[in-house]
Amino acid sequence: MRLAICYTGKFGSTRQYATWLAEATGAPVFDLAKEEPDISAFDAFILGSSIIVMKPTIKDWLTAHWPALREKPILLFTVSGTEPGHPNLEIWLRNHLPDIILDSIDYVPLRGRLNIRELPWLVRLSLWIASLLEPDPHGKQRMRHGFDFMDRDSLRPILHWVDTHGQLIPATEEAAGVS
Repeated sequence: MRLAICYTGKFGSTRQYATWLAEATGAPVFDLAKEEPDISAFDAFILGSSIIVMKPTIKDWLTAHWPALREKPILLFTVSGTEPGHPNLEIWLRNHLPDIILDSIDYVPLRGRLNIRELPWLVRLSLWIASLLEPDPHGKQRMRHGFDFMDRDSLRPILHWVDTHGQLIPATEEAAGVS
């Protein structure tokens, strides 16, 4: 199986998880904001997406490329401050991705990191205002002070998914975007 890891992110947590997955699998990593993989060169995909303001950042790319991806095994991981298993995660995905996609892929939610001091002032202000409306005191705390839930061990379900989908074949340099 020729595997590619593709991601979109905003503040670095999704990139870190994608990098850890690449280290564990040997698969090439594509930052979709900077480069496009040749979808036909790969048999399976791990797609990573941060969730920003209740929306998966990979929405537009995944929807646009779905016709080429739909027959391939796909695992989507999302990264946010929301605890895996929280019902809002599924609501946010269902609000932004078609059922035909969600019903055809595997999904693993992960928790990320948010360093408030590193954010642009407008994002900090938006989070502060949103925190005023947040009924959950823990959510309010995360919005105001940030969080760090990065955990390499949380990748185990994704690595198990890779193991269940067959032997990895190293990507060619051309398919991996190396000239």
